[in-house]
Amino acid sequence: MKIVTIVGARPQFVKAAMVSRAIHEYNKKNETPYEELLLHTGQHYDTNMSDIFFNSMGIPQPAWQLQCGNGTHGEMTGRMLIEIEKILLDTLPDYVLVYGDTNSTLAGALAASKLHIPVVHVEAGLRSFNKQMPEEINRILTDHMATILCCPTFAAVRHLANEGIQEGVHHVGDVMYDAALTFGKLADTSSDMLDRLKLTSKEFRICTVHRAENTDSPERISGIVDAIKEISSLSCPTVLPLHPRTRNCLEKQGLLHSLESHEGIRIIPPISFLDMVMLEKHAATILTDSGGVQKEAYFHHTPCITLRDETEWVETVEAGWNQIAGYKKENILHCLGKRPERKEILEYGTGSASKNIIDLL
Repeated sequence: MKIVTIVGARPQFVKAAMVSRAIHEYNKKNETPYEELLLHTGQHYDTNMSDIFFNSMGIPQPAWQLQCGNGTHGEMTGRMLIEIEKILLDTLPDYVLVYGDTNSTLAGALAASKLHIPVVHVEAGLRSFNKQMPEEINRILTDHMATILCCPTFAAVRHLANEGIQEGVHHVGDVMYDAALTFGKLADTSSDMLDRLKLTSKEFRICTVHRAENTDSPERISGIVDAIKEISSLSCPTVLPLHPRTRNCLEKQGLLHSLESHEGIRIIPPISFLDMVMLEKHAATILTDSGGVQKEAYFHHTPCITLRDETEWVETVEAGWNQIAGYKKENILHCLGKRPERKEILEYGTGSASKNIIDLL
């Protein structure tokens, strides 16, 4: 059986690593192996945000590496669709495997469905109910094209049912929890981020901001920047790995210098997944607008504050590990001062989501 896996952004690399490992384990025990071919769209083309993830996690090099990282959403998705279709016509796989909610996800699902190749969507059924987010459009359309829908939560299953999608829907658990278990211990022995940045465990915060709804809104990014400056100090600094687009937006809006000159803020380039895990495990608090980082915070039992007005991962809020703050400084400071009661989230599974996906195939 031949599978073409399509990835293009950091979280997809991590998820693909786990499913690729599950395929490898399956092949060791079965006479009829899976052949997995990796297609990297190049959506994240910066070396620190693509090659470094393959190298640090042992993911095999892609069979194809496109250069589709520039342009508007339409341009990017259109170029991907053209190139992916050519590859699928040439290889004719049994399945196309896509992850999450990026332009790469949508282009891969659309190319495959037009060619009547079954689509497997990992992280199906997630909804923010905010159609201003490009990711929300991508995930809805992908779910309606998918043949096998692998849901990480029971809420995701319900969302699909509400949209009339019930066939091929499976609750498999969360592949990112698989990754947290696998790479959490590895980070302790492989990452020297705390030493490099001269940080003490639980005496620093980490903040990531990359979503267009924040970076492209002067009001929202200014509120977030004001909050970061307010909460940062020499005794409890904030580490800020800057996505290239975020850096450009901050510079254009005249906000970058005030962050760079603040003695309690450590601005660093994008980092490897293992270095990020190391920071997440040892941070006192994580502030983020990333869906993946919200979950990673829970996996490492670090409180999270979400810099958005909603989340796809409602169970992290219900379990007390995550608070929705939005962008206003006073709301962010209020959330930092709260200590909600926290409990475990059982629906993410036991670390076997990747195996469950391969068993479905």
